[in-house]
Amino acid sequence: MGMQSTEDSYRYPEIARYLHALPHVNVSFQYVNSSFEPNNPVYLESLGILGSIPAIWLILTLFVLLIYLLTRCCDRKPRASKSIAALKVTLAVVSVLCCAGIGIGLYGNDDLHNGIVQTLNEGKQVDILISTIRNQTEVIESLLRIQADRQIKEISNVYQGHHKDKNLFDEVDGYFKKVISNRNATANAARDIRSPLVGVNLSSTISIGEKSESIRWLLTMGILSVLLILCVILLVGVARHNRCALIAFSVCGLLAVIASYIMASVYLASSVALSDLCMAPDKFIEDQASTELSKEILRHYTNCERARANPFTQRLREAKTTVENMRSNLTAMIKPAEKLFPDKKLDIKFSALRNDINSVDNNIHSLTALVDCSTLYLHYLGGVRALCYVGLLGLTLMLISSAVAGFLLTVLVWVDSHTWIYIRKKKDYQQVTEHDSYLPPPQASQAIAARTLQRSQGDGCDMRPSEHHRNSAHMSHLRGHTLGRLPSHHHEPVLPGPNNGKYATLSKQCKTLESSDFY
Repeated sequence: MGMQSTEDSYRYPEIARYLHALPHVNVSFQYVNSSFEPNNPVYLESLGILGSIPAIWLILTLFVLLIYLLTRCCDRKPRASKSIAALKVTLAVVSVLCCAGIGIGLYGNDDLHNGIVQTLNEGKQVDILISTIRNQTEVIESLLRIQADRQIKEISNVYQGHHKDKNLFDEVDGYFKKVISNRNATANAARDIRSPLVGVNLSSTISIGEKSESIRWLLTMGILSVLLILCVILLVGVARHNRCALIAFSVCGLLAVIASYIMASVYLASSVALSDLCMAPDKFIEDQASTELSKEILRHYTNCERARANPFTQRLREAKTTVENMRSNLTAMIKPAEKLFPDKKLDIKFSALRNDINSVDNNIHSLTALVDCSTLYLHYLGGVRALCYVGLLGLTLMLISSAVAGFLLTVLVWVDSHTWIYIRKKKDYQQVTEHDSYLPPPQASQAIAARTLQRSQGDGCDMRPSEHHRNSAHMSHLRGHTLGRLPSHHHEPVLPGPNNGKYATLSKQCKTLESSDFY
């Protein structure tokens, strides 16, 4: 025990190495230390500069989109149906790709959540182990300083008043003082083991971490779900030729682009910070120590090497030695004490003190197993691996997803803004004017009527007496009839005048209408 195998040793993941290699610069573009130091403002400044890269790209993207939308707002040129169909196919394909990119983000969010939860669970086990060590040392101190001390005082009260045999009394008193001395040494050793662990309390930190992670997971799931819903709305709008859905996506799509690139900024800074931590997690933990003794303890438990001595070993050995001395001193003290007190007044006291010493001995053996580095190191290793392998991979997938989604959403907004201006219902793509297949359209009918009238007047066609009177009504009737059909005789009213208001007939002198007159 006390030495990990090669398989149990920690090695940082390759993703951490690549992200850790990204330049860490300050506002003056000078390189700074890339070690994970969350309390160092210069280090936080370098992370902020890295996180501003997607933000700068977002500003450029919005500027380009603004210019594009300004150029398209006044464009009313008609588009061919094939061109609009190509735009709609592009929207559908890019929407599906965007959904896939957002799905990667959902998968990464789940990985990051699992990694953080597992790390917090391992932290709970470490906190339980540390609490158990503290409680064990408190039990040892309680047995020695309270129970054993009470028995020692009662024994002292019994034999202090008897001096019949000075030699026996001095012998008993000598062993008695050794018992008290060893008792104090054992209690002090237990106190020294507990002392550096008093300030170690992970429960509050773990509780805050669990609440924060729950909020982060739900918030991320909500944002990514909204982005998926927007893509679905766009697909429905394309499939149903719904102009309102396309316009709604143009507006909401800009907000989605902004959200995607903001998340990319946060994820880039967070993934780099986590990679810096994963390159040397033990160094960060050692730096959090408040005293040199705490650093020694942390270094031992984060490496668990046999060459490195357990910082509690010396105090445990002292405690074991003093307990054995207490037991031997008590045994040597009983014989002269029985001679001083043949009435066995001290037998019960000696028996109770012996039981307390045995209990202390058993607790020291248990404490020896608890302070061994193997158990705590396994929990430490499990937590670091969960965070740096599972969690970092999930965070990297979320970074890739947000960047890809931001780019694809930009393309969707661009193509969608180009499409909804021209998209109409299917009937609006080509207007069809219905007309009788046997008669010319209304415009042709009007032209024929006008030409007929002109020729009749110019060529001196002989009309009947009512021809001139009815000429105006005849032309108005022809212009008002859209299909150019002559009115039915059954519905025509009887008018005064010659021929009962019938239309005048052309004489033989009038020119016959030719086929060219209809075209």
